[in-house]
Amino acid sequence: MSLLSQPVTFPHSGLTAPTPTLKSAMTERLCTYDAENLDERGKVTPEYIKLYEEWGKGAIGVIVLGNLPISRTDLEAPKNAIIDARSSWDPVPGLKRAIDVAKAHGSLVIGQLTHGGRQVSEENPVSASDVQCPPMGGMTFAKPRPMTVQEIDDVVKAFGYGAKVLYDAGAHGMQAHSAHGYLLSQFLSARVNKRTDDYGGSLENRFRIVRRVFEEVRRQVPDQKFMLSIKINSADFADGGLTFEESKQACIWLDQIGLDLIELSGGSYESLAFEHKKESTKKREAFFVEFAEQIRPALKNAKLAVTGGFRTKQAMEQALKEHSCDVVGLARPLTAEPYLIREMIEGKKDAARENKAPNAVQTGTSIVQIGAIATGKPIPDLADEAVVQDVLALLQGKKPKEDKPHQEQDVKTSYEKSENKGKL
Repeated sequence: MSLLSQPVTFPHSGLTAPTPTLKSAMTERLCTYDAENLDERGKVTPEYIKLYEEWGKGAIGVIVLGNLPISRTDLEAPKNAIIDARSSWDPVPGLKRAIDVAKAHGSLVIGQLTHGGRQVSEENPVSASDVQCPPMGGMTFAKPRPMTVQEIDDVVKAFGYGAKVLYDAGAHGMQAHSAHGYLLSQFLSARVNKRTDDYGGSLENRFRIVRRVFEEVRRQVPDQKFMLSIKINSADFADGGLTFEESKQACIWLDQIGLDLIELSGGSYESLAFEHKKESTKKREAFFVEFAEQIRPALKNAKLAVTGGFRTKQAMEQALKEHSCDVVGLARPLTAEPYLIREMIEGKKDAARENKAPNAVQTGTSIVQIGAIATGKPIPDLADEAVVQDVLALLQGKKPKEDKPHQEQDVKTSYEKSENKGKL
């Protein structure tokens, strides 16, 4: 029997995932968006529901919705589902429909709540301090202003509200996004956080907002069966950023707070994690497994997930067998093959399909694949170099060459549905 078919029980909620696998949160960009009318941002659509219906058929242990911004004015990107108390409409019914189909076959479903902080396209972003995020991948970011203590209080309450919405919508839990350079990780990073008050300086102070988020979530959702989770960097891989030693200490505190699941990742727009892989890490596929092996023994209760780099059944089972982690996480492989984990368990597949798209545009190509899943179109096969070129042309606002018969119209339809033209 494959190790990928073994259930995992989480210590505090008592909930059991049918498999030790996780669909990591990704930007889906399938919901409503209006540049002028803030109230028309972030409503769940039939396409969003269809996407999670398909992932729900894939024997994934834990499906993470989102990311789900908690502020409609501080967005990582347009067209994601939003949970913002300022909206006049109730987010529960739409999210409930998506959650119901996602968990219909036994998967646990949690929602990732996030705030972009300085990594947004807004003209007046906020952050821990006024340290500007440098340009990256054709994107530029305005200089942020430091958040006031009142604004920190408001963000903490917004995370709590987001968790309550998820609970009311039938989710099994929530995940706070504290990785990849978003707001909570901006507070954790001494490179970005230059505050001199209770939220800056020592690691304990920089961690304060994270601690308060989970305290507020538990205040608004006292049901212990509602899972608490976080996505956190194993390191920022940037001078002056969150170090591995600091991340390990933060994970110990998170374990003590009562989290069920800690998902390890790494890097940010400033420093992409895959550029820092050692040769030994490449062989084992998982980008952060060597960090996980040092963190896991320090945790008394929380389960540890590692996301990033897994591509073969052998590597996933090895990580589980060696107790490097408790849960293996996948993201982009599941936009190419939403049933990949189920097919691995059934013995139909040993590895994810090859992806020949350049690293710099992987987000864009995954969004095209997500659009295909959501509209019932054939998923563009990025193992085919010709298909890759068609997708890249669409991302750049160009028309694919007419002499290629493969999947052109389907690629175009799924891409246009995501309305992400020109954004790499």
